Amino acid sequence: MIYYKDGKIMIRSMEPEDSQIFYDTYLSYDWHPDIKTYETYYKEQDEGKRKVFIAEYDGEVCGLCTLVLNPTEGPWVDMGYPEIVDLGVFFHIHNKGIGNKLLDVAEQEAAKLSDTVFLAVGVHSGYGAAQRIYVKRGYLPDGSGVWYQGKQLEQYAPCVNDDDLLLFMSKTL
Repeated sequence: MIYYKDGKIMIRSMEPEDSQIFYDTYLSYDWHPDIKTYETYYKEQDEGKRKVFIAEYDGEVCGLCTLVLNPTEGPWVDMGYPEIVDLGVFFHIHNKGIGNKLLDVAEQEAAKLSDTVFLAVGVHSGYGAAQRIYVKRGYLPDGSGVWYQGKQLEQYAPCVNDDDLLLFMSKTL
């Protein structure tokens, strides 16, 4: 399915071969991707549990964003609010409006299900661009503090500033 298309950017549903593209690209960044993550995204898309939005720029895959329809963790579990998960645009194609367009599509799809959407963002500097884009788009912290490894972190509790240290934010649609 095509969600958006203009002269440069297209946002579409995930296809099976996209998993390998994301795996290879993230591996080239010296990250440690797991191809099963992307294969699971595709499977959950087919099962109707998750919407997966793939961005192309000039015909080349360059990013993704997913929308989990019934989240299983975080402050809004069982409240009927979808969660935006795993927004990412390849480094070589930043600053072209692709991340914002992925979020536009995710929010439009979320609005079909609820008047609110939420997300979690990492708090270390590697997530700085994401933190800024979310605030500029009207996302606000939910007030539950930071979460670590899927649980709300108690005051003064030890943690590691890694990808599992998250701040949940929401937006009214």
